[in-house]
Amino acid sequence: MARKVGIIGLGHVGATVAHGLIAQGAFDDYVLIDTDEAKVAAEAMDFADAAANLLHHATIIVNDYQALADADVVISALGNIKLQDNPHADRFAELPFTAKEVPLVAQQLKAVGFKGILVVISNPVDVVTSLYQKYTGLPKERVIGTGTLLDTARMKRAVSQRLAIDARSVEGYNLGEHGNSQFTAWSQVKVKGQAISDLLTTSELARVEQEAIQGGHTVFYTKKYTSYGIATATIRLVQAIVSDAHAELAVSHYYEPLETYLSYPAIVGRSGIIERSQLHLTVDEEEKLRASARFIQDKFRSCLQGGAGGSENEL
Repeated sequence: MARKVGIIGLGHVGATVAHGLIAQGAFDDYVLIDTDEAKVAAEAMDFADAAANLLHHATIIVNDYQALADADVVISALGNIKLQDNPHADRFAELPFTAKEVPLVAQQLKAVGFKGILVVISNPVDVVTSLYQKYTGLPKERVIGTGTLLDTARMKRAVSQRLAIDARSVEGYNLGEHGNSQFTAWSQVKVKGQAISDLLTTSELARVEQEAIQGGHTVFYTKKYTSYGIATATIRLVQAIVSDAHAELAVSHYYEPLETYLSYPAIVGRSGIIERSQLHLTVDEEEKLRASARFIQDKFRSCLQGGAGGSENEL
C-alpha cells in the first residue's frame, strides 16, 4: 500500500520538510496544501523539476483536502513567520494567527475522515497541538508536537562542541514547553557513560542550557526564519511513525500526570504515542516540569477564552 503524507503550510519549514521526505523516499504520495495557491504550485513545480535526478518517485498532489482522507501522517506547518520578527522576540506572536487557522484546518480534516497521525510544528507548538487535539477530536496519542526534540538537539550540539564529541553521542533531554519555561534535565544527560556534571562545571551547564533555549534566535534574527533544525526534527519524528520504530523521542504529547501537552520522552510508532518513558528526575526538575505545565495550561485556557497574548519566544 502506498504511503501518503500531507503537509499544510509550505513556508520555509514546510517546504524544507517536504524536500527532506521526498529526497529520502519516505512516502509515495505528498499532498501539499497552502492558502497561497501560487506559492504551493511553484513548490510542486520545483519538486517536479527535481524528479529526474531523484532516487525515488514521488507523486505530488496540490491543495486537495480530500486526498488527506487516507494519509498516514498530516504535518501542520502553517504559520506567519513575519509575526516572529518583533522587538520583544515574543514567541506567542503567532498564536492569534494559528488559533484562527487551526479550527478551519481541523474542520477540513474531520470532514474528509482523516484518521492518521497529526504532527504539529506550528507556533507555539504545545498550545497549538492542544488546540488541534481539541478541534479534531483525534485520540490524544495520535496528535503529537515536535516539542523539545529540536531544543534537545540544540543542547546536544552545545555539549558536543565543548567536549569535542559527536552530538549524537550525547544522551539526554530538554523537557517541558518548547519555549523559555523548558529546561535541560541534567540528571539525565550523559556523555561516554559519565554524568555530565562530572565533565562540565555548573556555570558551563547553565550556559549550555541558555544556548539550547535561545538557540533559534541567533539563526532567526540573521536568516529571518529557521528551517533545517526543525525540519530535521520533524522528519525524524515522522520516520519513527511510518516505520513503526518504537523510538524514544522527547516530543510534545499529552502528559497525563500534569494534564497538558508538553515534551517528555515517549515511545513513538505507527499508532502515535505508544507509551511514556519513566524518568527519575530530581525534585528541582520535577518542579520545573510542573511550572512549565502550568504555563502551557494557562496559555491554552486563555486562547480558548479568546485571549492569545504571551511573552515567550518560539523559534
